[in-house]
Amino acid sequence: MSNPALEPDERERLVKELMDARRAVGAARRAADAAAEAIAHDAVHRAKVALGERGSAWWCDGAPDLNRHLARTGPYAQWYAGLPEGEG
Repeated sequence: MSNPALEPDERERLVKELMDARRAVGAARRAADAAAEAIAHDAVHRAKVALGERGSAWWCDGAPDLNRHLARTGPYAQWYAGLPEGEG
């Protein structure tokens, strides 16, 4: 989700940037141009960070960010261990 605090004009500009970058990824893949594809992927990443879809969290609800934790090793380890085989 994009940061809702972005001004509408800024959000629109960034979404356009993101879509242009995604089109550039496709064009580079069709052309089999690995260097252009890497540049385009970087542009996608920068646009997503600017929109708040990647990078630091734009919200602050006090809850810990568990996105980078595995269920089996984080605070949900006990729950995960109790799942039937093949469901985890």
